Amino acid sequence: MYILGISAYYHDSAACLIRDGDIVAAAQEERFTRKKHDDRFPINAVQYCMKEAGIEPTELEAVVFYEKPFMKFERLLETYLAFAPRGFRSFSTAMPIWIKDKLFQKSVLTNQLKELFGDDVDWRSKLLFSEHHLSHAASAFYPSPFQKAAVLTLDAVGEWTTTSLALGDGKDLKVHKEIHFPHSLGLLYSAFTYYTGFRVNSGEYKVMGLAPYGEPKYVDLIKDNLIDIKEDGSFQLDLSYFDYCTGLRMTNKKFDKLFGGPARQPESELTQREMDLAASVQKVTEEIVIKLAKGIAKDTGARNLCMAGGVALNCVANGILLREGVFDNIWIQPAAGDAGGALGAALGAYHILHGKERKLSQSRDAMRGSYLGPEFSSEEIETALTEAKAKFTKVSDQEVTDLTAAALADGKAVGWMQGRMEFGPRALGGRSIIADPRSPAMQKQLNLKVKYRESFRPFAPSVLRDRVAEWFEHDGDSPYMLLVADVAEEKRRKMTDEEGKLFGIAKLNVPRSEVPAITHVDYSARVQTVHADTNPRYHDLIDKFNELTGCPILVNTSFNVRGEPIICSPEDAFHCFMGTELDVLVVGNFILRKEDQDESLKQNYEDKYELD
Repeated sequence: MYILGISAYYHDSAACLIRDGDIVAAAQEERFTRKKHDDRFPINAVQYCMKEAGIEPTELEAVVFYEKPFMKFERLLETYLAFAPRGFRSFSTAMPIWIKDKLFQKSVLTNQLKELFGDDVDWRSKLLFSEHHLSHAASAFYPSPFQKAAVLTLDAVGEWTTTSLALGDGKDLKVHKEIHFPHSLGLLYSAFTYYTGFRVNSGEYKVMGLAPYGEPKYVDLIKDNLIDIKEDGSFQLDLSYFDYCTGLRMTNKKFDKLFGGPARQPESELTQREMDLAASVQKVTEEIVIKLAKGIAKDTGARNLCMAGGVALNCVANGILLREGVFDNIWIQPAAGDAGGALGAALGAYHILHGKERKLSQSRDAMRGSYLGPEFSSEEIETALTEAKAKFTKVSDQEVTDLTAAALADGKAVGWMQGRMEFGPRALGGRSIIADPRSPAMQKQLNLKVKYRESFRPFAPSVLRDRVAEWFEHDGDSPYMLLVADVAEEKRRKMTDEEGKLFGIAKLNVPRSEVPAITHVDYSARVQTVHADTNPRYHDLIDKFNELTGCPILVNTSFNVRGEPIICSPEDAFHCFMGTELDVLVVGNFILRKEDQDESLKQNYEDKYELD
């Protein structure tokens, strides 16, 4: 039984195909169109999934959309009419644009499927609709390694739900509790994303990364005015401070007054206020997540927790939750945002609608390391690089490992494209930029000369699973880079008195450990454990680097520049290589060195992409 799942029309459109409950393929549309957070119908992602499975459209049992758009519209319209000022309730002019974007009919999806696959199938009869948070919950529970688990989903809003608790047991999954729009932890975080001058739906990572530079001095102000948090983690916002129900902004003048001025203008200089605001909303988010988890554990008695939804990508909160020991085990869907809804929609239809039994994965989970995207053969890579006029050398498997490890040990920044592309927002060693974590200059160099983004952004470590406890205060699996842990005490560098007095971005230039390129200013790191069974080539590379240097860790960041999606194809890899100050590119068994390339092929990414 083949089921196709689709998410689209908000942000991060994606497609996923399952066969008898097993995940065959999944990918975001942005990787093919090169439009970041592409929200259009995922034509290219669907075509990829079908090609990967080698099936015809007539073989599809169902196509499942990840939410019910009319349900969302009805509830949001009710909320809008309740909160819009009198005399300002014109649907056409005043309704927020992010609600308007959700308005479409079933016929739109049917027509898209007809255009893509033809009229041989009655697509209207095969088209199903899941509920948004049920899709999130299904994406978290069904691929998890647990027979039974509680499932917590948190995001901005899906239909009318913003937070849900579901319980999963075998093939059964039911939502038991919900918090409804307009009360939303995701939208609270997005309000501070907007207020600190970053773009909503893409800048939340920046707020999380900025938080350690500040002090949480506004926590009480937030809790006394913006949000009422109950002991069980449920919450209610004071909507008089926000505009997202009725306008095109996240916050209003009352919010400005509370925090002493207007929102920061995008791209303007960051001040200590923005850092302190980021630290404060992060602290409030952590408190809510912990209280929700404790309330769930108390009410359900569950010992396993699964998580999904955009807020579940807050790896700092996840790390704290793990260390609190509220649950014995925690598993987080790597594509926790809306893209993962496509996966959950398909799995939900298979197990809930069709009642098919669930087979627990014999490995860590059923996501296969999240390497679910396209892979390219040596012939395809060679053809693409030749057509791009690249200069390259083809080497053996062992030489790929040896030469790349030597380049990394020599301080080179390397573009690394191997195997299947990752599904979700993190690069996990399939489409990564990698470097030596021991270099004190590498973090700043990669941000400013390769990624073309803010200098304060931290980088993640990829570490061999069997060595993680030697380097971090963590001894467990973290294959999807969704948990933050502190660098081990014995690996840290002691601060001088003068260094300890530094504030804000000035903290950035102080090496804090033996691996400064992946150590954030609070000694934390977003850890990825690397496993030989899911990514043997990447595992071998780190192992060889360790053999050369005594360090079983690499810097790992996504292979893209600011404003561009993560690369997908060999062509994408070469163009990004030529638009940055990367030293080496390794695509499959092909190695390219920057000094060998034709300078006329260089790309100017700083001018090409809109800053976000």
